[in-house]
Order: sequence, then structure tokens, then C-alpha cells
Amino acid sequence: MHQVSDRRLRDPATQVNISSLNISVKGEYALQALFDLASQTPGEPVKIADIARRQKIPQKFLELILASLKQGAFVESRRGAEGGYLLARPPAELTVGEVLRFVEGPQARKTKRRKSADSPFAEMWEQVDRAVSDIIDKTTFADLERAWEEKHTRFVPNWEI
Repeated sequence: MHQVSDRRLRDPATQVNISSLNISVKGEYALQALFDLASQTPGEPVKIADIARRQKIPQKFLELILASLKQGAFVESRRGAEGGYLLARPPAELTVGEVLRFVEGPQARKTKRRKSADSPFAEMWEQVDRAVSDIIDKTTFADLERAWEEKHTRFVPNWEI
């Protein structure tokens, strides 16, 4: 997870560089929120306050993000005391790429350094874009959840005899 300054938390348009991919704080928080929902019991709504606490996302900002994700048909909401948010599709059918394209818009991966198509670097940057797209378009939230679980259970000491 990235350390983000307080100024960046208040400004959803601030860009955070992740490798060669530029992603806004809003985009990263959207991914974190969906990952959190993917990690919970399927079919059970999760309260915004719980997601915000676990993922360390400002609750008011998370409310806006989840409302947007609902419009994009990534999440559903349930009203009432037992209400909250849940994924609209199974985690295995939801890719990081489609979420980022929805949240960030179609030009999210274009950076200022690639303005000139007549550059010795133009083809290389196109290859980088294709490689990043290949990865995020094949990575589902189920893949992320499985890898995260594996990482955190791999080195658990077992003292059974």
C-alpha cells in the first residue's frame, strides 16, 4: 500500500505512480474497496464504515467512490440496518483493468512523456502500455485475494507434532 500525504487524500485528482501506471488516489481506493468486498463472505452486505476502517480510506470519500462503482455495476447496495455494499459479480469475473478504466477514464495510462508519436521511445512506451494492460486485464479480484491469502499464510509457524 502506498503512503499518501494528507494533501493527496483531500484531492482525488492527485496522481500516484505505480510502476509505469499512473493511478489516482480515487482509483487506488476503488481497487482497495473492491478487494475488501471480494474478501468478505459472498452475498453478505458490508458496511461502508467497516471497509473504510479496514482499508484506511476516508469514509466520505469512500461513499462517493462506492456510489460511482454502483453506477458502473461493480457493486450493489442494500438498505437497512443489515445493509451495506457487496460485489455485483463474483470476484473471479471482475478484473482490475475494467475497474481502473471505469474509475480513471479511457486515457488513464497516457502520460505526458508520450505526447510525441515521433520519438525514439514511442514504440517502447506502446509495448509498456500493452504489457500493463495484459496484466491488469487478466488479473481478477479472486486472483488477488488468493495471492494475498497465500502470502499471509505461507510463513505461519506450525508447532504441531
